[in-house]
Amino acid sequence: MDTIAHPLLAELEPLRADLTALRRDIHRHPEMGFEEHRTASLVAAELRGYGLAVAEGIGGTGVVGTLRGRRPGNRALALRADMDALQIEERTGLPYASETPGTMHACGHDGHTVMLLGAARHLAARPDFAGEVHFVFQPAEEGRGGAARMIADGLFERFPCDAVYGMHNAPGLPVGRFRLRPGPMMAAVDFFTVTFRGTGGHGGSTPHLATDVTIAQAHFCLALQNVIGRNVPAVEPAVVSIGSIRGGSPDSPNVMPADLVITGTVRTFSETARDIVQRRLIELAHAHAGAQGCTAEVEYGRYASVLVNHPDHTTIAAGAAAALVGPEAVDADAPPITGGEDFADMLQVKPGAFLFIGNGVAPDGTFHAVHTPHYDFNDDILTLGAGYWVSLVRQELAA
Repeated sequence: MDTIAHPLLAELEPLRADLTALRRDIHRHPEMGFEEHRTASLVAAELRGYGLAVAEGIGGTGVVGTLRGRRPGNRALALRADMDALQIEERTGLPYASETPGTMHACGHDGHTVMLLGAARHLAARPDFAGEVHFVFQPAEEGRGGAARMIADGLFERFPCDAVYGMHNAPGLPVGRFRLRPGPMMAAVDFFTVTFRGTGGHGGSTPHLATDVTIAQAHFCLALQNVIGRNVPAVEPAVVSIGSIRGGSPDSPNVMPADLVITGTVRTFSETARDIVQRRLIELAHAHAGAQGCTAEVEYGRYASVLVNHPDHTTIAAGAAAALVGPEAVDADAPPITGGEDFADMLQVKPGAFLFIGNGVAPDGTFHAVHTPHYDFNDDILTLGAGYWVSLVRQELAA
């Protein structure tokens, strides 16, 4: 499929060099959630340069640019991109690799930001639509609650809209393809921390005098996996994963630790399953701690809700993508995934839809997944992503 053959993408092609340079500049200077001061300032300056009205500091470091079409109309859309990076040491070796040690754009939010900026620039030059578009640049998507903060700061009261849309890149999905689905598409995301506390002791001479937190955590980790198979209905997807176990010192192998900390994540697709896993996790932590004469402290946080696409808006989003790449390149009934996205919070307030745009795959079938140190956003899709946003505005805000 030759996407550049579409007239809209031909119109956007002259922006490619500017968008690529902008994306690589943001990639070189990644910032964590609620710390996106440079990125937010850059975004605000770009939007003002296009002639948009700009508001800054929404929900911390959020930015909103507003553009009114030249034709009369009362409808409004919100289009959202995320700006934050991750605490990962980049290993791409690229000339524009991160200059901030331990931080990189490992999820493509640099590309998401620039695709939306590209759409804003194009629409500002050709505002042939009816109504208003709010370009929403959100901080802190990666586990820090940026969407909720923007909403609490009056996002939708200050910038009223009839619908809100989001987009994320998908490594492994070929360039020129999109996928989405109506209803639940991405999982609810929870995080937990369990701290086991015991006496500690000498592992060589007097282990029998200690209360052993390592035994408590071992039984807890194994029992936790049974929650999915024995407490959650078999037809309902759910995931529990341990992310870290910290206790003791490798320099003191004969010392039994007094404290041990486990962190992990839970993914579910219903509030019922979410409640079950949370309850059982807490019960198992205390039960296995008690069995070893230890105690347990549990912190359980709910980060993002299930991302639920509204059916009518899913059809609209699929149509906007199909207008660019053809219906055969849009999977409008893709299977749900257990990744999470705090755009779900916005979809609980306003109707709308979220989709994935292909980030590409190498000729040998390989690709670097998001949240890995070798990942990089594919600059070849910058104009395609911008084109999707423009196509969506033209479809939703036609006179």
